Amino acid sequence: MQDTPPRKPQYIDGFVRNRQRRSVVSSASQAVPMQSARLQRQSGNDLMQRTTMGDFKPIQKNVPAPHVGKPGERSMLNTSLPVRDSLVSGKRASRFGKKTQKKPRTWKTIAKRSALVVLALFVVSGGWLGWKVYRNSAKVFGNKNPLSVLSAFKPVALKGQSAGHVNILLAGNSADRTDGSGGSSLIDSMMVVSINTKEHTAFMMSVPRDLWVDVPGSGYGKLNTVGNATGFSESGYPQGNMGALEKVVADDFGIDINYFALVNYTAFKDSVNSVGGIDVNIQSEDARGLYDPSFLSSEGGALKLANGVQHLDGQTALNLARARGDPYNGKYGAYGFPKSDFDRTEHQRWMMLALKEKVVSAGTLSNPVKVGKLMDAIGDNVKTDFHINELASLYYLMKDVKSTDIDSISLNDADGVNLLANYSGAGGQSALAPAEGVDNYSAIQQYISKKYNANKITKEGANVVVLNGGQIVGLAKTYGDQLAKKGLNVSQVGDAPAATASTVIIDNSGGKKPNTKALLKKTFGNGTSADTALAQQYSADFVVILGANQSDPTSTTTTN
Repeated sequence: MQDTPPRKPQYIDGFVRNRQRRSVVSSASQAVPMQSARLQRQSGNDLMQRTTMGDFKPIQKNVPAPHVGKPGERSMLNTSLPVRDSLVSGKRASRFGKKTQKKPRTWKTIAKRSALVVLALFVVSGGWLGWKVYRNSAKVFGNKNPLSVLSAFKPVALKGQSAGHVNILLAGNSADRTDGSGGSSLIDSMMVVSINTKEHTAFMMSVPRDLWVDVPGSGYGKLNTVGNATGFSESGYPQGNMGALEKVVADDFGIDINYFALVNYTAFKDSVNSVGGIDVNIQSEDARGLYDPSFLSSEGGALKLANGVQHLDGQTALNLARARGDPYNGKYGAYGFPKSDFDRTEHQRWMMLALKEKVVSAGTLSNPVKVGKLMDAIGDNVKTDFHINELASLYYLMKDVKSTDIDSISLNDADGVNLLANYSGAGGQSALAPAEGVDNYSAIQQYISKKYNANKITKEGANVVVLNGGQIVGLAKTYGDQLAKKGLNVSQVGDAPAATASTVIIDNSGGKKPNTKALLKKTFGNGTSADTALAQQYSADFVVILGANQSDPTSTTTTN
């Protein structure tokens, strides 16, 4: 029987002797030949010794054997040197070989850190906006004291607010145009914004720049030449040309002006860009829309807009605010501007409404970058006699006024009547004057007074017919007088062709005059009816047929 080959001697850790013929590099990068190593571990008087022949002497029980690392693993043999970042089962070990595990983040830790990040961003953005407020208030209001910006958080009552109206004169200066036309002191466009603080309504009225007026200090001329009256000084008005403009508008139109703002057209362009553009519904009488080729390449080139809702950037909006379709610099072919300057002022009012909606929207006010850009647009290009602590009051006042409650009016179409006429001024200048003659502003003042004192009912201007279908004689006349006092236009009263048991309100306006309808329901009850053959006989917005259930409002006696 053949002898079995002797087993290869092994170390106590189970590794075959010849597999240990490797060099192990310690953390101090010193090579140690493993075959000649003498490992000793002493505990009391017991001694373990490894021999080169693989013989073993007894070892003390429960004494751990030394570990020889696997290939690619750092050695733990040289315990006299520190061992760092050893990987044990894929986890980090301490310098003493103990396993450590990264503590997971709790939701409280995440919430705290997130809150700190948000707070840091708030502080940084708040400080940045504060600097913007100070920088631009110094330009607009002349405030050099940094602490003056704190007054913006203390709103005060506006001039005219207690009386029920705040009137602002807006003027646009075209001095930044680069076409070489000159006229840097001319005021290119003018508008009065009147805010009814009690009704939360407003109207915007364009003031014709070609109106022939008595310019303070220089005699008669076009209204836009008031910009030359830089030496104007009179008690109750601001100094300079804006004071002169306030005086002319107040005297001729019969309306007090509480504030002014002189706006360089760059402010309008930059403001539109700062809020991400505006949407305007183009409603040209020409099916092709609007086209004006008079703009330079540096101004974006020819203006061309199709009918319908269009999104405008700052430059396009500025071009639309200037365009009137006149031949300019030898360029012809414009269309969509049959009323020339009146079309232009109408477009300006449209865009002011669109910009107002964007400015007070949450998307703008919650975006520090947009707010900062808007401040820069105003600070660099606006002059006004508003104080910084009045701006917050103005913002909250305008925020309460819905765009649907802002009238856009023009003197050439005052409820269908043209209150202006062409006029030839000194030297044959083409100008405009009141239809009743130069300096005769009675009709214009009467129209403005109507708008000035308007409420939501009178703004709708509804026509109402009141017919008596009950048993009380003269009841239609009684109610007709009451409705007229509330601002309704009662065009006819009389008897209904047939008696009716209950009062009926017929709406011929198609729901376009909701405030008037609400007043009629409050007066006569909720009885309404669809259009009838009787209602078709009247062109009025509403037909009220009083029934037998309607009592006499002037008597305590009820007749059924």
